[in-house]
Amino acid sequence: MQTLQPHWTRRLLAALAIVASVLGVTTVVTPAADAAVYNSCTQSRCSAAITANNTWKSLGYPTRRDWYDWPGGRCNFAGGTFQNREGQLPAGHTYQEFDVYPRACGAARDAYRIVRDRTNGYVYFSPDHYSNFYRITTS
Repeated sequence: MQTLQPHWTRRLLAALAIVASVLGVTTVVTPAADAAVYNSCTQSRCSAAITANNTWKSLGYPTRRDWYDWPGGRCNFAGGTFQNREGQLPAGHTYQEFDVYPRACGAARDAYRIVRDRTNGYVYFSPDHYSNFYRITTS
């Protein structure tokens, strides 16, 4: 029988995983089961996510998990397939993940991601490493 963790425990584990990610420690993050999906983006960093999405789109939304050259002489990371294991986004769809903020190639990644639904073309911004999703495009 599976025991559900209290809400604060899931959030603490997610926060620790983000800190580990920033410090360059490899970790597997399990998003909170109570993640929310919003039909519009109201976060202060939405404009950065939209800009990153436009650049990833101009690169053809690469499918290979790797670092890619970014405008301004920096790099950004395409994470490959987003599995949607916790089922926050529509089931039966195929997703890709991309970092929002560019940095030096090979540098530690932060918690800001965009997730593209390859099935319907929607793009979501997650400012908290998959705890919440804000739709930034409709196709």
